[in-house]
Amino acid sequence: MKRRLSLSTLTASTIAAMLLLSVAIIYAGISWYSDRIESQLLEKLPPRVSQAYRDISAGKTPDRDDLMEFVTMLPAFNEEGNMRLYASIIGFSVLAAVFCSLIGYWLARRISRPLEILTVAADELRGGNFAVRIPAMGKGASEIAALTDTFNALAADLDNMEKRLRFNTMAVAHELRTPLTVLQGSIQGMLDGVFPLDDRRLHLLLSQVEGLSRLVEDLRMLSLATAQKLVTERSRVDLAVEAERLIDSARPILAAAGMTIETDLNAVRTTADSLRLRQAMLALVENCCRYAASGKVIRCETGRLGDHEAFVRIMDRGPGLPDELVSRSPLAMFITGDPSRSRATGGTGLGLSVVDAIARAHDGRLQLNHREGGGASITIVLPRHPEN
Repeated sequence: MKRRLSLSTLTASTIAAMLLLSVAIIYAGISWYSDRIESQLLEKLPPRVSQAYRDISAGKTPDRDDLMEFVTMLPAFNEEGNMRLYASIIGFSVLAAVFCSLIGYWLARRISRPLEILTVAADELRGGNFAVRIPAMGKGASEIAALTDTFNALAADLDNMEKRLRFNTMAVAHELRTPLTVLQGSIQGMLDGVFPLDDRRLHLLLSQVEGLSRLVEDLRMLSLATAQKLVTERSRVDLAVEAERLIDSARPILAAAGMTIETDLNAVRTTADSLRLRQAMLALVENCCRYAASGKVIRCETGRLGDHEAFVRIMDRGPGLPDELVSRSPLAMFITGDPSRSRATGGTGLGLSVVDAIARAHDGRLQLNHREGGGASITIVLPRHPEN
């Protein structure tokens, strides 16, 4: 790819070229007009005096009387010649200035034209047209090309953000509609005497309220993570120890789902919020219990990933993840195809999104993969704490 010149280099080159062109025009014009001045002045002199001037110019000795007459007329000859020369300098300077100004204006328009296009595109972007893009400039300053690329990247990010916001708004409405409908219908039924006010009915209503509370808390966490304001109280932790603690607390959940867990926990230290980290791991284990119970087994691994990263990996032998979910990054708030959206099994629709948000809050990432032999493999990758 041809290297672009910087804006300062283009501007300096244009100014230098215009100065050189101006000097060249003035020099060429004066040189040409000087010969014409001499010819015009000689035509005004008497023939004998003109001949004496030509003889002197040719190195010959003119007639004495002609020479004396030429010397007498020389001051007037020089004065008129100088006046015409000064006039020619002014005239050709004005001509050079006008000519170079026109060329400079044309070159300046070529340099500034992309900025005008960018201004128009920025106005469209401010008006809500996030689909606007600036075509690649064939020529121009490197700064303008970089600004164009940055603008297009910003417009693409805003476009994706708007699409995610629209989808998330619809998804939130969908998630809220079901429990609110159940609450409204049950309460109205009890007021009308259709449903009895018994413990079973109250427990049903309480479960719906608890589901709404979990949804609101997950939304709050994701909102804070998106704004990069999710507070994490970090300390040095061993991922193997944290995973072991999580497994011990999750054994009742595993037993209820009829699942066992295999472990391969290698000690590796990192800096993390242990509560947030266990929250993320618990969300992954709960997902496995809900949607991969048919595989009967979960595997948890911790260890190093390269020289600078550590990981916690949860794997199952369930139906696996959709291909579009594996290839998607970053994850949307409500993930189409994510089984955790099923309220029938207690999910809020935000399971993997919450885990992804916690990983990113720790300067890490979430990796979704198909497990060899069937099932899903979900990995939380975190920066590894340097050994002392």
